[in-house]
Amino acid sequence: MRKKQKIMLVRILAAAALLIAMNFVPAQGWIRFVLYLIPYLIIGYDILWKAIKGIKNGQVFDECFLMAVATVGAIALALYEKSGDYKEAIAVMLFYQVGEWFQSYAVGKSRRNISDLMDIRPDYANVELDGRLEKVDPDEVEIGSMIIVQPGEKVPIDGVIVEGDSTLNTSALTGESLPRDAKPGDDIISGCINMTGVLRVRTTREFGESTVSRILDLVENASSRKSKSEDFISKFARVYTPAVCYAALALAFLPPLVRMIVLGLPAGWETWIYRALTFLVISCPCALVISIPLSFFAGIGGASNAGVLVKGSNYLETLSKTRTVVFDKTGTLTQGVFEVNGIHHNEIEDQKLLEYAALAESASSHPISKSLKKAYGKEIDRTRVTDIREISGNGVTALVDGVEVAAGNDKLMDHLGIPYRSCHSVGTIIHMAVNGQYAGHIVISDIVKPRAKEAVRMLKRAGVRKTVMLTGDAKKVADQVAKDLGIDTVYSELLPADKVEKVEALLKEQPEKEQLAFVGDGINDAPVLRRADIGIAMGAMGSDAAIEAADVVLMDDDPMQIAKAIRISRKCLGIVYQNIVFAIGIKLICLFLGAIGIANMWLAIFADVGVMILAVLNAIRALFVKKL
Repeated sequence: MRKKQKIMLVRILAAAALLIAMNFVPAQGWIRFVLYLIPYLIIGYDILWKAIKGIKNGQVFDECFLMAVATVGAIALALYEKSGDYKEAIAVMLFYQVGEWFQSYAVGKSRRNISDLMDIRPDYANVELDGRLEKVDPDEVEIGSMIIVQPGEKVPIDGVIVEGDSTLNTSALTGESLPRDAKPGDDIISGCINMTGVLRVRTTREFGESTVSRILDLVENASSRKSKSEDFISKFARVYTPAVCYAALALAFLPPLVRMIVLGLPAGWETWIYRALTFLVISCPCALVISIPLSFFAGIGGASNAGVLVKGSNYLETLSKTRTVVFDKTGTLTQGVFEVNGIHHNEIEDQKLLEYAALAESASSHPISKSLKKAYGKEIDRTRVTDIREISGNGVTALVDGVEVAAGNDKLMDHLGIPYRSCHSVGTIIHMAVNGQYAGHIVISDIVKPRAKEAVRMLKRAGVRKTVMLTGDAKKVADQVAKDLGIDTVYSELLPADKVEKVEALLKEQPEKEQLAFVGDGINDAPVLRRADIGIAMGAMGSDAAIEAADVVLMDDDPMQIAKAIRISRKCLGIVYQNIVFAIGIKLICLFLGAIGIANMWLAIFADVGVMILAVLNAIRALFVKKL
């Protein structure tokens, strides 16, 4: 509990104790008024001051103004009637502050989830200078510096491990507690906690561009992107508050004037002014203005704690309406770990064919290229390779030791006019041509992620109508993966530009109120991530393209996180709609009862503070995310 909350709690308890004690004090007249004024000012001085400041600044119609007018009016009415019953005015202010305290506590609780994420911000970096360690601010560390990360310390800046083996705790980034092994040559990202060995790391980015800085910036700015529901509530409050003030004014003066002038009856000013003051207390829009943004804030906080970073409440709202999910295959549904599991050749040896393929692909960072180089198993001598030419979506051609080598798919062979032999194996087929003659092919298979099939099933359970897979892979491979995972529709042998066209076509087929989500690895899928209604980048730790292009960033590579993200968004939106219906419904009923004289100030307190507390408590539920 923060210091401000503790002070407010003391004020609430003190005012409540004095209010109870006044029932046993036999004071009358002005002495009674002064004694009751003490608890009123203890609990309400800040509300009165805010109301005065609002009037000075021209921002009259807010909840502080409504509370001030209602309670000061009730006290003035008690003085005029000489009833000495000031309890209602003090009770209104007291319970209003109780509601504000609950709201402050709820915001603090949801902020705590984001604060937990903020704990990944490193305080220092150990820079190695002349054989000794010096603690410096991470902002001062330049690219290429050598830093030491000791056991128990946070990794301050992105880099590459030069020396040392360890395990890393990535729970602050992914929401999962499973540690990850780290060894020399591995990339390491800021925000992880080094658990065991000492690591020497060469930095590859400045602190301002590191993963931890980007994530913190993303979460801190999430509240600036408002959803349609939040915009509606803001606009509603701007119109609603002045309207009820004028309605209360009309309720205070019009009926008495009609009774006195038209009907010739006693005006009954006290009765109607009391009803107007009750009307003002009931009309205070606190429950809506506070609980709706709080629901979204809690939803974003709960999601971030589960490793799902949502860039704004507008994306949370869009995600909840998702009925079509489009997947990129490699790295999303499959591990992106390709292994050579077959070499079929004509008159050339297996190892020689693999050597040609590995050297021709030596300049590429594509997973297939990496698998070829890994299968070759020897150090690549780039001086042996010249005239490398990559044909997008087809493959590569190059001169290896002066020999013309082509490595790619069917389209590359067709492009070069080289007859090729089809293969019955399921996998990615890399056709090879040497000096313009077909030399054979290499079969490479990707590995489906362990929980991919379950993830697709969970999406269907979450209300997703259609699942689609897009891939540049061969039709036979794509169809097999789609069948194994239960994907509804698959489009294969696509170039990067074709994926955008397919998503645009799917968007046109979408019903108006439904949304389409694209899930990719965030590196080569940036155009599609931006084009979809909502882009989801998964397994995006350290990926600039993911954080920049996607609307939702899943910090783990587990496809089950997609269903979790949708479930979080729907729970949050459900809470928002519950609060809207509940708050407006109770307000309208109580306003009507107050206008006709059935509701008194105590019912007004429930209609204002009681509804707000219930709505705030309901909003807090968005913080809690069940594990799948």
